[in-house]
Amino acid sequence: MSAGRGIGGPSHRAAWIFLAPFALVTLVFVAYPLVQSAVLAVQQTYGPGTKTFVGTKNFTDMSGDPVFWTALRNTIIYTLGSLFIQLPLALALALALNSPRLRGRGIYRLIFFSPQLMGLVFVSILAALMFEKQAGLVNQSLHAITGGLWSLDFPWLESHVMATLIIISLWMYVGFNMIYFLAALQNVDQTLIEASEIDGAGVLARFRHVVIPAIRPVGSFVIMLSMIGSLQLFELPFVLLEGTGGPRNQGLTVVMYLYQSGFEVGDLGYASAIGWVLAVLLIGLAIVQLWIIRREER
Repeated sequence: MSAGRGIGGPSHRAAWIFLAPFALVTLVFVAYPLVQSAVLAVQQTYGPGTKTFVGTKNFTDMSGDPVFWTALRNTIIYTLGSLFIQLPLALALALALNSPRLRGRGIYRLIFFSPQLMGLVFVSILAALMFEKQAGLVNQSLHAITGGLWSLDFPWLESHVMATLIIISLWMYVGFNMIYFLAALQNVDQTLIEASEIDGAGVLARFRHVVIPAIRPVGSFVIMLSMIGSLQLFELPFVLLEGTGGPRNQGLTVVMYLYQSGFEVGDLGYASAIGWVLAVLLIGLAIVQLWIIRREER
């Protein structure tokens, strides 16, 4: 072994020096909070200075907590809306904007992507004004379009909170996911499409047998990204509903309930338990998706 290459040699020490900042940041901001969260999950806290070991009580209490199940149900509904409404719309937009026959494609791409340039807090404040009764732009526009059939008192933020959140998210994220699909579509082998046309395959057949297999890796990534983001929903409903879950907790999400339990009630142990349940759910969904992807590749 040449000098300087063995363990403890100059090159080995240099590698550790370069790794040290990353390792330090990981220990302080990732490893330590995870361990501390796991410890808190088996404790009940009464403010920052009082802790009591309760074992699995936080998790058993959670199983019988109707507010937690309401938050979980709302979060799942929002996630399903993201997967089955938002992503198909994003793919449809990408297919339309990928057509060479469409003039001004660059302008349309910018228009649909532009909501991403605004912060979620600003979007939430804007949405709260748009979905107001009487003076809100949404009710005013629908009232004018339907010739007065749509009521100006339609209670978006009172009786249809989750539908409102899904609509706002469509405006925010359809263009964002469209960019991923557009990039994937532009890498589809055109010779395969031309060959399928020669063989007499129609538009739907080409899409099913050529385009979908080609964009499947990107599609799987976008699905995973959407699931993780949807299950962690917090800022949008928190600002839109002024820190509450809305009427009858219609807009309460799991992360919002975690925040309320930890920082409003003061029970960081119960909040940590909620966080670990959410983490296990995310890990489980990721494992299932990876299993499906590998099975399809076979």
